[in-house]
Amino acid sequence: MISTKEHILEAIRKNKPQGKIYPYPEIPSFPKSNKDIVEEFKDNLILNAGTCFTINSIEEGKNKIKELHPQAKVICSSAVEFSGNKDLSEITDPHQLDDVDVGIIRAQFGVSENGMVWLTEKDMIITSLGFLSQHLIILLKPQEIVRDMYEAYARINLRENNYGCFMLGPSATADIGAVMVRGAQGARSLSVFFM
Repeated sequence: MISTKEHILEAIRKNKPQGKIYPYPEIPSFPKSNKDIVEEFKDNLILNAGTCFTINSIEEGKNKIKELHPQAKVICSSAVEFSGNKDLSEITDPHQLDDVDVGIIRAQFGVSENGMVWLTEKDMIITSLGFLSQHLIILLKPQEIVRDMYEAYARINLRENNYGCFMLGPSATADIGAVMVRGAQGARSLSVFFM
């Protein structure tokens, strides 16, 4: 007796369309920007309401965080360079990060054509850190910036991660009354520290 699977496959083989087989379309070679990759990243990040700073030491980074967010009471970091006053290892429920004023995450890489960064669950440790924090500090090595989304998609490895996302600037909406509101669905500000 033939299995259902074999029956289906045999029906497909018998009813295969005849005629010319067309190859997949070729992906064209899109022109690349010739701007300095770091400067292009900065320009596009700023266009999307983000900010960026070159940070030369941990101490300089700590001072910049205090300067940017002097009112911050709860700081939580998944990056080894900075420790916050809320320990991610003690979090048992993602909702426990709803009081984070400043979240600090190291991005795997950035994309210069739009100023985005690529984050995975390994970078955030608890993904809600990237979305419940009032303000985000993203650490990024300048040499880890790719030119465009074609290079970005070639670089990400979806098999090694359960979750990943491209993040661009602070969240924003202008749905109601055509008035721009920042932080409507996520962080109210996003700053990239080149470290």
